[in-house]
Amino acid sequence: MSAQKFLQDLEKKLWTAADKLRSTLDAAQYKHAVLGLLFVKYVSDAFDIRRQELIAQFQNEDHDYYLNPGDYDSNAEYQTEIAAELEIRDYYTEKNVFWVPQLARWETLQNHSKLPPGSEIVIKNGKETVYTMRSVGRLIDDALEAIEKDNPKLKGVLNKQYGRLQIDQAKLGELIDLIATIPFVHESLQAKDILGHVYEYFLGQFALAEGKKGGQFYTPKSIVTLIVEMLQPFSGRVYDPAMGSGGFFVQSEQFIKEHGGKLGNVSIYGQEYNYTTWQLAAMNMVIRGLDFNFGKEPANTFTNDQHPDLRADFVMANPPFNMKEWDAGVSDDDPRWQYGKPPSGNANFAWLQHMLYHLAPGGSLGLLLANGSMSSNTNTEGDIRRALVENDLVECMVALPGQLFTNTQIPACIWFLTRNKKARGRLGDRSGKVLFIDARNLGYMKDRVLRDFKPEDIALVADTFHVWQKGIDPPQSPLLRRGEAKSLIPPVQQGGSESNEQGGGLSVAQGGGYQDIPGFCYSASLADIKKHDFVLTPGRYVGAADEVEDGEPFAEKMARLTAQLQEQFARSCELEGEIKRNLAGLGYEC
Repeated sequence: MSAQKFLQDLEKKLWTAADKLRSTLDAAQYKHAVLGLLFVKYVSDAFDIRRQELIAQFQNEDHDYYLNPGDYDSNAEYQTEIAAELEIRDYYTEKNVFWVPQLARWETLQNHSKLPPGSEIVIKNGKETVYTMRSVGRLIDDALEAIEKDNPKLKGVLNKQYGRLQIDQAKLGELIDLIATIPFVHESLQAKDILGHVYEYFLGQFALAEGKKGGQFYTPKSIVTLIVEMLQPFSGRVYDPAMGSGGFFVQSEQFIKEHGGKLGNVSIYGQEYNYTTWQLAAMNMVIRGLDFNFGKEPANTFTNDQHPDLRADFVMANPPFNMKEWDAGVSDDDPRWQYGKPPSGNANFAWLQHMLYHLAPGGSLGLLLANGSMSSNTNTEGDIRRALVENDLVECMVALPGQLFTNTQIPACIWFLTRNKKARGRLGDRSGKVLFIDARNLGYMKDRVLRDFKPEDIALVADTFHVWQKGIDPPQSPLLRRGEAKSLIPPVQQGGSESNEQGGGLSVAQGGGYQDIPGFCYSASLADIKKHDFVLTPGRYVGAADEVEDGEPFAEKMARLTAQLQEQFARSCELEGEIKRNLAGLGYEC
């Protein structure tokens, strides 16, 4: 079975079963109940995998850890020694595997979750102790406490609230049995990749279930992927000041793996205000074995910056749109406001300037904001936007389609800014230029309410940006139209597709350099932007795509369409008559 089919089947099975257990809890509570247990399952399984490796090493004559059976008086004594060795913490920590005490091992939870209160469980961790069962929720909390106590890196990360959940304890036992069914064996997927996928899938499903509130901690994967593909964070410091559950870091990891990079070349920094979401992000990193620095504590980014001295190479974020009353306790002359004090009624330009402040001299950033940020002149917003343009910090603006988000219908865009348009080994020089991309016609409706990007949509936008960065402009052709565009955009060496086509005729293929495409992309000069009063809405620059001429003479087309309309009118009359007759048969005249 292919990896994709395997994961899709697993998603459907788990969510269908999990959703049946959700009746007694709201989505916000159930989210943490499920994701916390997924974390326990992960660390326990990773621990068990290492145990099996050790058993094989203890019995392998060629391994440094070999234990010779001949050194023991009996097989029972030999097996006892192996069992004792398996409980030595250093064997696990040397492989960056979390030490899991016996109380917290999955088999302990699953084997004893059905026991009545008062039952006693014998626990062996070097010495025997007796654990008295009070409830399934308390058993899970104590298991999490034991993991946290034995692994200082997890201090404050785990959400120990199971004993307080207003839920039938039998339901928690069912949830343990459900998560136990996750298969961690596949020919082309590692166990942590399977669980990581399940974790991310559940985050998305819970965001949908919670609606507006849930979407605050989750950015749709396609948007995260687009920003990561455009910025290409291969190495350096990656920072998200409104990280939610850590989606940008997860996708950065995936990007690096897909392009043959080294995860050790990237350092992760993040900040989150909500405590439980901060915990989700930390667990998300731990599941993937990623080192991270999320500050000393969850905190407000504007009033308690956890990384005041950080200068990041890549900054990516999806902060709350149009946040009000954000500046309580923030000084008007804060050093972050280099391009103007943001208005109290909207934090959009506060987020943008905070990210710029933390950007390294050659760094780049990608920020999701509401569309109003591109044109608003409320209070100081227009002045700040003008200052950003005049200081040549704005690199690219992307207008997004509607209905991409689970939590808001507010139209959104992506700002890409950079400290130096000549930096990071660019072949060309885009100083004094801004690329505008109108992606509003890309994507497809995945269901009645949500739109999503296809991989080729993401590749089209990202490759257009990368080719533009190279600074190679062939002569512009006024005949190039959206419906018949012969692509002049070559693929990027890292991450590009050799033939990415999307409905409407735009494509990415070999040959040429960047070229404006009416209705899709336009490379504007600062003088162009000044003419538009520093409004950065892509639609003002890319123009409208030319209509594709179908070649049918006007007179013939009108005759054909009129005949079709007459046929439809006639059919409408027939249907109206049938409806009236049916109603009359039921005793209703109309």
